[in-house]
Amino acid sequence: MKAYDEDDGNDGAGTRGADGDSGTGTGTGTGTGARKPLPRASAEDGGRALPAAAPAPLEHQVLTSLLGAWALAACSAQEAAAVEEHLGECDACADEAQRLREAVTLLQRPESLDLDPALRTRVLDGCLERRPPRIPVPEWATPYDAETARLDALLQDFGDAEWHAPVRLRWYEDDGAASRRTTVAGVIAHLLTVDGTVATALGLDDPLGDVEAPSGAPAARTEAYWRASHYPPTRAVRAPWREQSHGIVRTVAFTGDAGGMPVSYGDFELPLRDAMLDRAFECWVHAEDIADAVDYPYDPPSARHLNGMIDLAVRMLPGVLAARRRAGLAAPGDRPRLVAAGRPGRSLRLEIEGSGGGEWLIPLDSPGAVGSPEHEVAHVALDGVEFCRLAAGHVPPAEAAAGQVGDREAIRDVLFAAAGLSRM
Repeated sequence: MKAYDEDDGNDGAGTRGADGDSGTGTGTGTGTGARKPLPRASAEDGGRALPAAAPAPLEHQVLTSLLGAWALAACSAQEAAAVEEHLGECDACADEAQRLREAVTLLQRPESLDLDPALRTRVLDGCLERRPPRIPVPEWATPYDAETARLDALLQDFGDAEWHAPVRLRWYEDDGAASRRTTVAGVIAHLLTVDGTVATALGLDDPLGDVEAPSGAPAARTEAYWRASHYPPTRAVRAPWREQSHGIVRTVAFTGDAGGMPVSYGDFELPLRDAMLDRAFECWVHAEDIADAVDYPYDPPSARHLNGMIDLAVRMLPGVLAARRRAGLAAPGDRPRLVAAGRPGRSLRLEIEGSGGGEWLIPLDSPGAVGSPEHEVAHVALDGVEFCRLAAGHVPPAEAAAGQVGDREAIRDVLFAAAGLSRM
């Protein structure tokens, strides 16, 4: 195909029709590219071609028949312009056009204003595939990063009524259900103060400031914060909580391999990597408390993050079992034999089904023992979310929907120990 340019010596006359189709014919061909001849020139015109005649105006009946297509935005540009000009002159057609437009609006399905909860993850994944972060967040900190972001997305459109909606925090202690009444803002204040245990371990400011808590336990810190406030917490607590969570994630990204750093919870310690999982778990559990209070759906964490939370709870169970025995809360007639650290002992197989699933062997006789399939005395099957709600104190152990086989006393001990992991 020849490409024409300014050096061809062709001024373009007679090579392109009025409708843009190329060709030198007279427009009498049968194809769709046939051009329309320009009006003939005459001596009175000085030899110049006459302009094309303006299209004839559409009749009222034609314009009326176009109203439906106009309401659906299905007219051509010329037809739409003619209809709109006519509507300014004809009241009857203007009224009919308004009715048609309102009918079209009713036919359209309303779109939800709620963002897809997975939108943030998809956007971040897409961005990071193209450009890795300069300082990546450690894998063990990503559940906390994800859960705080999900909770913040839930809070962003809350009005004053939602911030003051009543919330009941629930947990399990000494084989009995416990609860504390607060508000949505009070729950965020609770998360702020308990996340402060991680913040202070990383060298960040303590949200308690000069307020003294009788111990470093999460409940004591929260009660001290609530007492020191002149007024009940309001939506203003969201900003410091979110700033602190950002600061924690930023700092662990800079610290590198500091996952073993101890974080004090008052009467026990957790390594930083486990403390971050614990805070992610608490953030999700309390986000569900808030969502229930305002009658809003809230999904569990991703399967990978949920699996990490379940694994942390399972690793903590042997210590809780030992503490229950020391407190005389073991099942009647249970006489566990002591097992040296690192040696196999009686074990319970915990099978987690569904999201975050897997299998764990829990040593029953001492915290230092090793779970052993040869010494398995019981088998419990639970849904992943159900197990987490049991560990959060939201499901009574006797009501946990568990499949159970084997030593009933061992099963009872493990289910009650799982509920004993919960705290305010």
